[in-house]
Amino acid sequence: MPGVTTMLLDAASLYFRAFYGVPASVTTPDGRPINAVRGFLDMSARLVVAHRPDRFVACWDDDWRPAFRVAALPSYKAHRVAEEGGEEVPDELGPQVPVLVDVLAAVGLTRLGAPGYEADDVIGTLATRARGPVDVVTGDRDLFQLVDDARGVRVLYTNRGINDLEFVDEAAVAAKYAIPGRAYADFAVLRGDPSDGLPGVSGVGAKTAAALINEFGSLDGIRAAAARTVVPKPPLTAAVLKKLAAAGEYLDAAPEVVAVVTTIDLPPVDGELPRRPADPDALAALAETHGLQSSVRRLGAALGWPDDALG
Repeated sequence: MPGVTTMLLDAASLYFRAFYGVPASVTTPDGRPINAVRGFLDMSARLVVAHRPDRFVACWDDDWRPAFRVAALPSYKAHRVAEEGGEEVPDELGPQVPVLVDVLAAVGLTRLGAPGYEADDVIGTLATRARGPVDVVTGDRDLFQLVDDARGVRVLYTNRGINDLEFVDEAAVAAKYAIPGRAYADFAVLRGDPSDGLPGVSGVGAKTAAALINEFGSLDGIRAAAARTVVPKPPLTAAVLKKLAAAGEYLDAAPEVVAVVTTIDLPPVDGELPRRPADPDALAALAETHGLQSSVRRLGAALGWPDDALG
């Protein structure tokens, strides 16, 4: 497909993966954990080298649990709320996130969030806007709903790690879940997702959800068919009809929670890879303070920086 290639990173997904994947023994010169930052920078370097995107955006959770999703479904991510409020984050990870923000700014890599929205929604909006192929890098299956072969949107899924990415297009979704390639959101509503606090329709598992979608095309189609069914027959058996009826309030609310927003009013985003650091002095200072020199060098090499980029 012609046009520039855009790579959109689900930043929190990657820095959590880095935190758990890089040994805690990776610390700053004064002994503070820095494994998430090191891992994120090294992952970014490998992604740039392997896939050579023209644009690269680290998409941020400005709101990890948006009010509109909680209003629709109070259980949404409720199990992840810390006692003091906010997201429950490991003590060793929390202080690293502001460091990563500063490093990305000094490097000149675009980082973008939107008030009241998750990174998923920023990704969805930028993917919809893009004129050219889009690679979404994430460990979150919710973003499978964005795959679109006609527009060249695919997910690079980190389930097996950054060095063994799973390339997810419409055919991959169909092969994995036995549903049409872009039906993942409706499938997720029916099946549920405990990691996000989505209960799903009680008693309707992946196999039944796929059968319903394949027969009726969409969640709306399933509910319309259920409303007019007089004589039950597979896949709308008497038991399934009863389960769908019992889950009516959930089915009213869940689609708004699961659907990735694609229409945020975002500013124009360049996302071009920096040919030199945006702030060489700040980057050099951050690298020294936090022991990031080797990761910064690897990222600079991946970006094609000259040897004197940091002075």
